[in-house]
Amino acid sequence: MQIKFGEKVQDFSEAVSVLDAIKAFDRDVLKNTVAAKVNGEEVDLSLKLDETDEVLSIEPIQTNTRDGLEVIRHSTAHLLAAAILDLFPGTKLGVGPALLDDPRYGFYYDVIAPRQLTEADLPVIEKKMKEMAKRNLVYRREVIAKEELVKIFEGRDEPLKCELIDEKADSTATAYYIDGTPFVDFCLGPHVGHTGKLKAFKLLALSGAYWKGDADNPQMQRIYGTAFASQEELDNWVKQREEAEKRDHRKLGKELDLFSILDDYGQGFIFWHPKGGAIRTDMENYLREELQKRGYGMVFTPHIAKRQLWQTSGHEENYADSLFEPVGMPEKFGEDIEFRLKPMNCPGHIGIYKTHPRSYRELPLRYAELGTVYRAELTGTLHGLMRVRGFTQDDAHIFCRPDQVEDEVGNCVDFAYDVFKTFGFEKFKVELSVRGGAENKGYLGSDENWADAEKALINALNRRSIPYERIEGEAAFYGPKIDIKVEDSIGRMWQLSTVQFDFNLPERFQLEYIGDDNQKHRPVMVHRALFGSVERFFGVLIEHYAGAFPFWLAPVQVAILPITDRINEYAESIYKELKDLGFRVEADLRSEKIGAKIRQAQLQKVPFMLILGDKELEEGKVAVRERRKGDIGQMTLAEFKEIAQKMKDSRAIEF
Repeated sequence: MQIKFGEKVQDFSEAVSVLDAIKAFDRDVLKNTVAAKVNGEEVDLSLKLDETDEVLSIEPIQTNTRDGLEVIRHSTAHLLAAAILDLFPGTKLGVGPALLDDPRYGFYYDVIAPRQLTEADLPVIEKKMKEMAKRNLVYRREVIAKEELVKIFEGRDEPLKCELIDEKADSTATAYYIDGTPFVDFCLGPHVGHTGKLKAFKLLALSGAYWKGDADNPQMQRIYGTAFASQEELDNWVKQREEAEKRDHRKLGKELDLFSILDDYGQGFIFWHPKGGAIRTDMENYLREELQKRGYGMVFTPHIAKRQLWQTSGHEENYADSLFEPVGMPEKFGEDIEFRLKPMNCPGHIGIYKTHPRSYRELPLRYAELGTVYRAELTGTLHGLMRVRGFTQDDAHIFCRPDQVEDEVGNCVDFAYDVFKTFGFEKFKVELSVRGGAENKGYLGSDENWADAEKALINALNRRSIPYERIEGEAAFYGPKIDIKVEDSIGRMWQLSTVQFDFNLPERFQLEYIGDDNQKHRPVMVHRALFGSVERFFGVLIEHYAGAFPFWLAPVQVAILPITDRINEYAESIYKELKDLGFRVEADLRSEKIGAKIRQAQLQKVPFMLILGDKELEEGKVAVRERRKGDIGQMTLAEFKEIAQKMKDSRAIEF
């Protein structure tokens, strides 16, 4: 048989393992390879390749890639379960996935142990995992008939695994063993070859969970951990995590009086306080200015719409778990209509498009909305501003001709980069999520449509020389997408912007425009969000700046600090003058020592402090103190106003 590796092709006279095939091409590559893709399908290195007339293409999955990290973390989750089974016989296993987009954790495993586990158990479990890792225990994959696999888990008294197999397995299923341990799991893989490949991991936390996230199901315990390819990466991540805890937006949000989450009013909903509202207003005003410059029209759509819309759009079919339950009209009205809180803004914008016939001359039409949407997120997944049940998307939908898609997608990417740089981000990572060879994911549309859509997105990125990582099988159900991640000030990556191609909704809603041939044609849509959501972006900003926002965003931009009470009248006059110019300013007129006033302003992370004493009063000046640099000297109020106005107008990040 023939095997292709990169640009090289070799003949093999008999069946060979993936590992041995790679070794025949390039032995050195194996040092950092944990699995591989054979004709695009992820497999273990131990997999035997049977003789075939087909040319088999092998691509190594290396530790420095997203796919490689997923294999490491998934394998470590299995090692965690093996250690728990060894230490606590009779434990019932749930699921244990890798986590790649959660900055807090890298994997978890849900279990029902014979006794309640505590934080004190984590170091004991981790020690057992390290012992097992040193023994180079083999991850062994077996293909087993579904009925036989169910019997195996019935014999192990593992009802949850039996339930999963019944729901997800075909006539045959794959099971993974870690030889030398009591562990076996129903799993697709792939996994590392042996436990010795897992060199850097740490258990982090313990929490409650429900089987399948349903409170009516058995209660479980979730053990979180993380894993990396090297100890150096893990050590760096631990340091980063310690710094992240200091920057936690929930902690700073309370200390700086920015927002709150009131359980009595409902978990997962944000209450913006005046100081947080001031920042949000500046964020939104900036965005509205840019939208106007770039040819978007601002629209507003209701928070609730007929259920039928979500059936037509496919959201009920493909997004059901995240929808709030339908609501009806009061019975006394006699109207048999069901409504849903909107999880997306798309159908509303489509409705505006359809209000009258469209010509090719009108396209592209760009509709933008700061639209609040609602998702039925599980209580256990809620996390401050980062994951909520009600949030405002800076949403836009572009209706265009197929020949306009590439330019529109490219413009959206440019827009995203400009937004991020304005808010102080400099490093980005771009991912292209495509349908790939994945099956049973509810993807809609023809192969030809998907190929054209993917090509348009790739061309838009290539024209800008933007490097990207291709993610197979992670496209939206209606088309491929570009996701843009930003790196914050302590090196964490955050998924924010997305640009999504959609040929599905125009078809489902029968959208049309009259072309230059005077015939009806189908437009395509581009979905675009830059902040992603205002709430999440705000949370990222808090942590990026550790609450010390740049001047133009700061909730309090200037603190006026008189040294003695006899300066208060002068302080109040300066307060009024700056306030009238539109600056956010506070005057601390308490009968406190100036040191205490400065400390308070520093704790509130105010960019500028104007310190006023007898000398400043006599000379009609102000002594300026900058948050980071300290005292920067005495100047006239006019000179300070010029500095402050310039920073505000330019949206400067630093003084």
